[in-house]
Parts: sequence; C-alpha cells; structure tokens
Amino acid sequence: MSKRISAKHKIDRRLGENIWGRPSSPLNVRAYGPGQHGQRRKGKLSDYGLQLRAKQKLKGYYTSITEKSFRKLYAEASRRKGDTGENLIGLLESRLDAIVYRAKFVATPFAARQFVNHGHILVNGKRVNIPSYQVKVGDKIEVRERSKQLTVLLEATQLAERDVPDYVEVDHNKMTATYVRVPALSDVPYPVQMEPNLVVEFYSR
Repeated sequence: MSKRISAKHKIDRRLGENIWGRPSSPLNVRAYGPGQHGQRRKGKLSDYGLQLRAKQKLKGYYTSITEKSFRKLYAEASRRKGDTGENLIGLLESRLDAIVYRAKFVATPFAARQFVNHGHILVNGKRVNIPSYQVKVGDKIEVRERSKQLTVLLEATQLAERDVPDYVEVDHNKMTATYVRVPALSDVPYPVQMEPNLVVEFYSR
C-alpha cells in the first residue's frame, strides 16, 4: 500500500495537476515535478506529447491501470457504437472500484481498489473482489454486513470535498448503491479536465 501511495503522489507532480482534487496532494506544496530536474522550465509539448499526457492522466486517475488493461478497455470502447472517447469514459466509470469511490464508501480511488480486493463489497448479493469488474446499469452494490462499521467507511461518507454524482444512487444508512446509468464525460466530476479525444488520437496513430 505504501508503494502505491508514493506512486500516486508522483503522478500528481509529474503531470503538474492535482488530478484527484485532494487537499493532501504534495502538488499543493511543491508545484513542480519530482526529481532533481523537476523545477526546470518545461518546453511546449508536441501533439504526441499532449496525447500521451492525456492518456497517462486518465490511466493515473483510475488507480494507475496497467497499459494492457487500459488498451483492452480502449479496444472495447472503439468496438462499440457511438463516440469512442465517451464509450471509454463509460467503461472506466463502470468499473466496480470506480462505483465504490463515487458512492463515497471510501475516500480515494486507491482505497476503493483495496476495499474491493479485500472482499468488502457485494454485487447483487454476491461477493466480488475484482476492482475492474464491469458493473451493469441496475446492479446493486453494497458493503458486506460485517464491514459496515469499518472506520475508513464511516469517515469517507462524511467527506465534504465531493458529492455523489447523479448516475449513482446511494443510501449511506444501509451502505448500498445502485448504478443508475452510464455517464457521459460531462457527467463525471473530474477535478481536472480529462481529454479522452486525445487518448483516442493516441491509439489511432
């Protein structure tokens, strides 16, 4: 867990943006990249650089998804009808760990990944411990009964820094959530601008 936290903080500084909007981001104190060359002035990015940055930002936001998994999601998004960038966002937001985070069961996407991994979540009454599990519209997500009094859970529901988006219906008294609909890019409460169109351009080269 400590290694993942360290990498998470480096993502913020490397990209130069507080991509989770967290008060604890080191970028709030050191607004430059990590390492001995972090304070050097950065030149203008090429089109490829902008596309790569957009991909790294989106991957990083969703708990640093591996390139193999991210490319697989992109392939599925491009296979589906409609706008590939919008489809990609829909697939990312349909991940079980993303729904757990959006429902405010935990404080961060990384905590959501771990929470699912540790078997605290049920989907339609069945235990699921795969963070990348694709939740379908109408699915009911709930915290396992024996996990409902965990401190991390109780603290997260009281967080004032973000709200539950309208595509997830939540009952924090029962610790249940329902995935109401697949969101569009404009529906997702990203703290920073995400550019899935540039990600599509990156993979379409």
